[in-house]
Amino acid sequence: LKGLHLMIILYTLLSTITFVVYGFDKLAAERGGKRVRERTLHLLALCGGWPGALAGQQIFRHKRRNRTFQVDFWLIVLLNIALLVGWHLWS
Repeated sequence: LKGLHLMIILYTLLSTITFVVYGFDKLAAERGGKRVRERTLHLLALCGGWPGALAGQQIFRHKRRNRTFQVDFWLIVLLNIALLVGWHLWS
């Protein structure tokens, strides 16, 4: 159960960070400021921040129309879920 607690803490932390980064990027997009690279957004999602990324996309209405971004994002989500299931089955 110790590993599960650590996993929950990491996902929560990374999701919070990712959500905030999405908010900053949306603000920059609206104001013409320096943007966050898409690969950075994907890397944060890949590292476990995908729930925060999903929340950021919905709440900030950000990156939802970019098809290539969305395909990559959902592949990252599927990979994360597969890794979590694998980790759970083999631990």
